[in-house]
Amino acid sequence: MLSDVDPGATRRSQLSRIADIAALAGVSTATVDRVLHGRPGVRAVTSARVMKAAVELSYVPDSALDAFRKPRPARLVLLLPAGGNQFFALLGRTVTVLGDELSRRFNATVRTVFIEGFKPELLARQLLALGKAADGIAFMAIEHPAVREAVDELARLGVPTVTLISDLAGSRRSGYLGLENRSAGRTAAALISRFLSVRPAKVAIIAGSRSYRAHEEREAGFMHFFEEMAPEITVVGLREGLDDETRNYRHARTLLGQHTDLAAIYNIGGAPEGVARGLKEVGREREVVFIGHGLTPGTRSLLIEGTLDVVLNQNPRDTMLSAASMFANLRSGLEPMMGVEQIQTEIVLRENLP
Repeated sequence: MLSDVDPGATRRSQLSRIADIAALAGVSTATVDRVLHGRPGVRAVTSARVMKAAVELSYVPDSALDAFRKPRPARLVLLLPAGGNQFFALLGRTVTVLGDELSRRFNATVRTVFIEGFKPELLARQLLALGKAADGIAFMAIEHPAVREAVDELARLGVPTVTLISDLAGSRRSGYLGLENRSAGRTAAALISRFLSVRPAKVAIIAGSRSYRAHEEREAGFMHFFEEMAPEITVVGLREGLDDETRNYRHARTLLGQHTDLAAIYNIGGAPEGVARGLKEVGREREVVFIGHGLTPGTRSLLIEGTLDVVLNQNPRDTMLSAASMFANLRSGLEPMMGVEQIQTEIVLRENLP
């Protein structure tokens, strides 16, 4: 909005007039500066008071107040890892489907950007690059100093970020939308414990990557449940598949070969099709309890055929609407979680498929 300022005014004159606006509106000069530059973090009622004062003091024309009352749509970005994780692809499609609703309810446009996964330096660079033209970024975080520094730099620049699915500890992100992942891991373990009729038993974990805090927390919750509640069940291995179907297939075949009495597999990340292929090749798809994450066309098919027993799901529609609501709150100077419900773990079986 500073384009409306008289181009012939000196910097000292501008600062003096900003001080006058601040005095008339009853706010600080920093708040005036944020409003006039259209940066987030100021309550809507305060912004309106500042703009009214700026018009009264002829700092901006009357048309600027009209434009302020009809703000441009917020430019949001959904930044996700590319690859074999169908749930991420589903989130991207959900944004497309919700386009009109996001515009109508939240005055926001959202574009989805996919980048190569499991590369923290690349993620950090993309966050900073996208932040130059975005009013907010929602992304799946990787635990790494470079990513944390990028998020903190965006916060300093007034560009809020929201972590999805996996959080970023100790950062200045504005909020997190995802499962309580230790609880999700314990839930998977509790279900396996209920499914298994023979004790003692062996179970295995296949993760996407432990650089995702979500996967690390799910693993911790899973392990702790058995230590506390069912010590006769032994976790025999943890493999990282990087959400790649071929890797997960090889891990599954190796585990099944090394442990012919393996009773259950918990797939913490994506690409469950690889695990399913391994189970089918050794004819144990109906014997080994198999639990995974994310309801997608692929996991739906595996549930229906009986290879996959349970999916722990984070509803993609609820996730994206909640993210848009958080950014709308931030734009209005409100607490980001005001009116936003925490994401709940959905337990999906073949018998209750939505």
